[in-house]
Amino acid sequence: MRVAWFGHVAGRRGNGLITYSREITAGLRRSGLDVIFFYHGGSESDPQSPNHIRLGALDVFDRTVISSMDAPRIIAETLRARQADVAHASLSWSLLDFSLPDICHDAGVPIACTLHFPYDRHATIIGNLSRTLYRVYATILGKYDRVIIFSQEQRQMLCSMGIAEDKLVVIPNGVDEQTFSPGPSTFKQEIQADTLVTFLGRVDPEKNVGVLCDTFQQLDPPAGVKLVVVGTGMEASSLRRRFGGDERIIFTGVISDVRRRVAILRATDIFVLPSRVEGLSLAMLEAMACGVATIATDVGCDGEALRGAGIAIDPEDIGGQLKLALETLLTYPDFRRILGSQARRRVEECYSLDRNIQRVIALYHSLHQGG
Repeated sequence: MRVAWFGHVAGRRGNGLITYSREITAGLRRSGLDVIFFYHGGSESDPQSPNHIRLGALDVFDRTVISSMDAPRIIAETLRARQADVAHASLSWSLLDFSLPDICHDAGVPIACTLHFPYDRHATIIGNLSRTLYRVYATILGKYDRVIIFSQEQRQMLCSMGIAEDKLVVIPNGVDEQTFSPGPSTFKQEIQADTLVTFLGRVDPEKNVGVLCDTFQQLDPPAGVKLVVVGTGMEASSLRRRFGGDERIIFTGVISDVRRRVAILRATDIFVLPSRVEGLSLAMLEAMACGVATIATDVGCDGEALRGAGIAIDPEDIGGQLKLALETLLTYPDFRRILGSQARRRVEECYSLDRNIQRVIALYHSLHQGG
């Protein structure tokens, strides 16, 4: 089977969209599928490879991608020349999200999409904005033959916006539980830490990294307790200036090497993701797979993933609940270990990358057969 895949490659900042594209397409190829990968910018993929189609684009504030004027033509010609059986778009991909179904259908190719948009069901400003974005996209999601989402709550929300239930397929993000697994690490010795708290992700306003750093300082743990912030983003420089004088808080920047990220997560005692809005965090799932006690806000699909396997805090009281949760886990190491083992078990049961890729492949076959 030949799949036209519209995805993302590494840019200035790492994020879950890039990881999703890399892991899913690699898994498809391991399973014997021929993947034609369309992407904007970046130099990670070999431009000489006939299976990697690089399209010109304008990147607006590293948030919105405007594809070049000739992108629709290139896509259509490639779909026909390469005789693609099915297409798959990781949304949001670019402003072509709105016309990709028509381009593919005109070429006789069914198309599925994965909807990564963060959301929050709570009546907050961010929650209301996220639901507005969903309503905008609901007007075109019906053109896609299938829409992959991450939770039943997402399904209910989209159904209430008029998307046919039979178009929605719940296939959560998955992680490689063999790579991301508990194991030895020397990272604590490297940074002279006895206990390690970690954030991994984009350092952008909605991630509330500043709130995490503030809360950590309010608790004022001893010198052996360290907070490591892995990633970069719009707030990275200002947070470095604000908290850089505290030797207990370490900013690493982006770490693209998977082995290094695994080493950090294996050394981590508490993983914290205090976002105001999320989809389903791959970084959180990676930490859970490594057996790390996890605290995250109950937004998007994260609360559903953590239920009974971690601590989900109310996004309307992040400061107060984060302080209590972090203080509890710092005080009671046995409780941390219990939550860590439950988190690992949850990933094995529900968020296995290999199992979820097989479900994606089954979906492709169904679309190809006209299902």
